[in-house]
Amino acid sequence: METVSVDKLKFKKKLSMVEQFSIKDFLFKWFGKPAEGIDDFLPLEYTESVFAKMEAKLVPGLLVNGDEHFRYATITEANQIVIAVLDSNEELIHRIISMDELLIGKHL
Repeated sequence: METVSVDKLKFKKKLSMVEQFSIKDFLFKWFGKPAEGIDDFLPLEYTESVFAKMEAKLVPGLLVNGDEHFRYATITEANQIVIAVLDSNEELIHRIISMDELLIGKHL
């Protein structure tokens, strides 16, 4: 995964049900296939404020990568999955993965 600045990303305004499911499936695998399932482990809510995203229902969000809190995941116009986390300085960081990498499993 690569970290990018948000001004270089163009997010989709709406996500299809397939895209929403793809994000949830990716997160399920990314978090190591939790036994309780992604909906119990990381409850997500689909929102379309500013752009479409699957947002963590619980704030500050699940702790990932040591000191980062998961905020949301979405898809760009270029079909890249973007994961947004808050770092220890409460700065929003965006990490991207292309759909091609997702399909061949390079992210795991």
